[in-house]
Amino acid sequence: MAHRRILSLWFPRLAAERMLRRMGGVLPQPFAVVGDRGGAQVLVSLNAEAEAAGLAPGQPLRDATAMCPALITRTADAAAEAAFLTVLRRWAGKFSPWVAEEPPAALVIDLTGCAHLFGGEAALLAEVEADCAGLGLTMRAGVADTPGAAWALARFAGQGVAPARNGDAIAQEARATRSRAVKRRGWERGGAAPATITPGVPQGVIAAPGQMRQTLAGLPIAALRLPPDTVAALARLGLRRVEDVMGLPRAALARRFGTDTLRRLDQALGLEPEPVSPARAPLHFAARLTFPDPIGLLEDVQAGVDRLLPVLAARLGEKGRGARRVRLQAFRSDGQVEVVEVGLARPAADPDRIRPLLWLKLDGIDAGFGIDTLRLEATETEPLYATQHRGHLDAAASAAARQTSDTAMDDLTAKLGARLGTEAVTRLHPADSHIPEKSVQVLSAAWSSPAPAPWPEPRAPRPLVIFRPEPVTAPPVPQLPATFRWRRRDLAVVSATGPERIAPEWWLDDPAWRSGARDYWHVVTDAGEALWLFFAHGGEVSGGWFAQGRFA
Repeated sequence: MAHRRILSLWFPRLAAERMLRRMGGVLPQPFAVVGDRGGAQVLVSLNAEAEAAGLAPGQPLRDATAMCPALITRTADAAAEAAFLTVLRRWAGKFSPWVAEEPPAALVIDLTGCAHLFGGEAALLAEVEADCAGLGLTMRAGVADTPGAAWALARFAGQGVAPARNGDAIAQEARATRSRAVKRRGWERGGAAPATITPGVPQGVIAAPGQMRQTLAGLPIAALRLPPDTVAALARLGLRRVEDVMGLPRAALARRFGTDTLRRLDQALGLEPEPVSPARAPLHFAARLTFPDPIGLLEDVQAGVDRLLPVLAARLGEKGRGARRVRLQAFRSDGQVEVVEVGLARPAADPDRIRPLLWLKLDGIDAGFGIDTLRLEATETEPLYATQHRGHLDAAASAAARQTSDTAMDDLTAKLGARLGTEAVTRLHPADSHIPEKSVQVLSAAWSSPAPAPWPEPRAPRPLVIFRPEPVTAPPVPQLPATFRWRRRDLAVVSATGPERIAPEWWLDDPAWRSGARDYWHVVTDAGEALWLFFAHGGEVSGGWFAQGRFA
């Protein structure tokens, strides 16, 4: 069985060098990426010129510009940096299929059984350095038996630890400088030293198999991936190297500094397993068809889609997925690409449900001098769940229903969405509220299910049209008036039904209901109009008579 070997890749200037790549390459002057840390603008990544000018990550931007007025800065973009690290993970897949990300700027690769394909670990590291140099990236690497040891070598190999000093030392500092002793550089107190990268010098360190104790012994205590406060506490006791804690009693060490300190030490030495969990490959569903000669007729494009749809449906069915959005790309012979995209109201893997939607938009494709390739891709997918039936008759009835009614409304919604836009097709759902204007809610038809039938019956008939309350001129008393004035017309009450008392939810503050509870009346006037009137009893604002709806 092959001995486990782990490669840790650290990109100490990833954010700055990613930005420089977008700006066109190397910038021959100090450059830094600035981020927000605790409400302050600090440097998060620097190029080599900025480090040579004495700047360091974590330094406030105000101090950095005072030290280096020529400093050029850009704002950090965490999402873009994470996406760039994902791109590097895909590049590192050429060395091993077992690659994982260590945000924000590192990768861990399991090289077990892979290094011999590149001529050994040294040759593999040389190829990694060559690739990173071509990409314009600064890299530090470490190869060891465990992820913890590889991580430590990539960041701390070759860095010495300052000797401990105490009050009895002859070469102690003067009284005037003792107040500034706590401001000594971090790596002199056992922390991490700044990245010192010399051009032309190999930046990879390879540890001999089975020699983890000897490899880690001389490294700073921060190489164990401990929190900064734990590193500082150990340094105050004179424990500055990894070898200083290897021989300590484990029970006392765990009681004083926590079990995480022992766990990190055991992981680095290989006494506790630490797996490398690679990122799962994203689901990808696409099919491509290349033609021997360019095509340009609509019938030819439709025939090509008919050949691609079964292939795409089969790949979706293998993973139990259904397409929600499907994109068709037509690659023309002049290099242009025509794109058609449709959405489905429900996830589906049936070609007969996707084909009509694509055909609605195929006439919008400009073939130009001809189409060389068609590519069909399901850009958004969702799981498809099987339906459990009680017996054969139930299954047959359900299958027949799916072919008729169950999918008919979804297909209609998808076709309307292809013409009008998915968000333009809506449906009404009952809402749990007795307030008339809140008794229904408008939902997108493509992203909601039909409301269960039947709808809850209201306590009294509701008007066909409901509008915003309009003032009615009538005496301000709760009794229904015999005559009233509405919309500059004098109307007389012929018949009336009511009242129906409706009050707002006490836990909600609705500005439209600050006039208090309402008494609703169904009124028929002498002009033949059936109106919905209400009397507001008054609350935060004055009440009175209003009209809010009209019956059929």
